[in-house]
Amino acid sequence: MSMKSKLARWKEQLASRASVQEKPPSAPLEEQREKDVPFLDEWRRKNVQPFFFDGDYCLVREVVYPLDYQHGRYRLGELHHIHERWQDASFAHPLSSKGHEACDLFFFDTETTGLSSGTGHFIFLLGHARVYADRVVVRQHFLPHPGAEVALYQSFLSEVDYTTLVTYNGKAFDWPKVKTRHTLIRDAVPKLPAFGHFDLYHAAKRMWKQKLESVRLSNVEKEILQIEREKDVPGFLAPMMYMDFLSTPHPDRIFPVLRHNELDVLSLICLYIHLSKQLLEAPQLKDASEQLETARWLETLGETNAAKSVYERVIEKETKEAWQAKWQLSLLYKKEKRYKDAVEIWEQLWQHGNDTWKIKVGIELAKAYEHHFRDVHAAHRYAISVYERWKALSRSYKQRDDAQEMELIKRIERLKRKLSH
Repeated sequence: MSMKSKLARWKEQLASRASVQEKPPSAPLEEQREKDVPFLDEWRRKNVQPFFFDGDYCLVREVVYPLDYQHGRYRLGELHHIHERWQDASFAHPLSSKGHEACDLFFFDTETTGLSSGTGHFIFLLGHARVYADRVVVRQHFLPHPGAEVALYQSFLSEVDYTTLVTYNGKAFDWPKVKTRHTLIRDAVPKLPAFGHFDLYHAAKRMWKQKLESVRLSNVEKEILQIEREKDVPGFLAPMMYMDFLSTPHPDRIFPVLRHNELDVLSLICLYIHLSKQLLEAPQLKDASEQLETARWLETLGETNAAKSVYERVIEKETKEAWQAKWQLSLLYKKEKRYKDAVEIWEQLWQHGNDTWKIKVGIELAKAYEHHFRDVHAAHRYAISVYERWKALSRSYKQRDDAQEMELIKRIERLKRKLSH
């Protein structure tokens, strides 16, 4: 290489070094992104970190609880004991965790800008909790502004690996809302996975609709789970607080809503524990009405042996629920063609029940004596007595049921013809 060429190369290298020294070193990309998050230091003091994706971000909060943390009447770690008991349960049930791990249960709740199912309202907070072998983890995914839904759902769907959703009215509200919003951005985020679903709202409604004025989660918390929330934000204020946050995005403006959602998912853990105990310990329950509803639920599911054992315990209590338990048990006996056992119960109700009960069981007695025992005289006697009581009740309440009257008359006429032969 000639001296002239060497001098030219040295000149280029010196110029390059000089330009590098004059230009300040660029900040890491992560630091540049974090500058776009208002009040990030405040967020981090509240266990919140940004999640960056596709040129935007959402906020993710994580809180860890020990297993012995007491929330109302239960410690969170009692879920493990309940889970073990479900593995050995003698009956199947929609709330059973049999075949799952305890940490598969994904306790889930959302906060939205409105209750409408339309696309005009959206989810701004996705909260969930899982119970592991040594801790309980609550994680929340927060939407800092409406344009960040891709980042929100990316963080939610990439971090979670769940098998069974546990919600409170989530089948009708939370998950349909998630699916609606996901449809709008489905090309940019992972697919929604398939899952099982334990909706505790329907269980609570079945169990306590006669006992409680309302089966809203807040009322079930107070009356059943003995959870008292102090300085909690009512759920209906969450949309307004979020709109206020959007105008001035300081964490303190929205953090009470995150705390409210956190308590919601903790309550779902305790409610699942309690409802499971109701089912697994149904024969030992002290409340006869809860026992009766549990037995009915089991019967509806085809778990007749489990249902019968609970009905028998209700009958022992001799409360008003005992009458209904006897009736339900007699119908099970009838299905099993145990007519002698069924008739024994019907005759007890006939002797000691009011006219409403006499009409119900009298019809069954007339059927049993006519078709099974072939005792037409006894069947006719019961049919006549039922019709007389039915007419008396109709006059008292000034109500007529022509179809039922015709059915009763047809039965009496048919039995008369049999007697005349």
